[in-house]
Amino acid sequence: MTPTLTATVTPLKRIWTDSARATGNQRVAERRTVALPARLTWKDSRGASRFATVVTRNVSEMGVYVECQSPVTIPLYRLVQFQLEREVRESDGLPAALRQGRILSAVYRVSPPKASGVPQGLALRLMVDPRRHAATAIEASRATA
Repeated sequence: MTPTLTATVTPLKRIWTDSARATGNQRVAERRTVALPARLTWKDSRGASRFATVVTRNVSEMGVYVECQSPVTIPLYRLVQFQLEREVRESDGLPAALRQGRILSAVYRVSPPKASGVPQGLALRLMVDPRRHAATAIEASRATA
């Protein structure tokens, strides 16, 4: 006679400790809607330099979402240089990292163009020093306390 194994499955109850996650907002930093001209520069798989003119749609301290004027072939996780056009870098409400000029970024989402006319979109993670971001957040909270 062979023994039979029985397993009891106990459902896990997820406990949210962060109110932002409980509401579904998992962003690290607040996004601001903008429409500013910018450009991307990257190296393709053959090592050739490529560039594209884009329009920023929203920005935060850690990321940017852009729409491309014409479709581009940039794979996920490709490192690109993101740069706002010089005449708009001093716009109100822009994160400090974007005012510097070129900033290294990684492509982490690519949205294909739609037949309805919505252009191709790219979500970029800005490669900023997280310690610097944390320090500015702490300074801001001290200033308001």
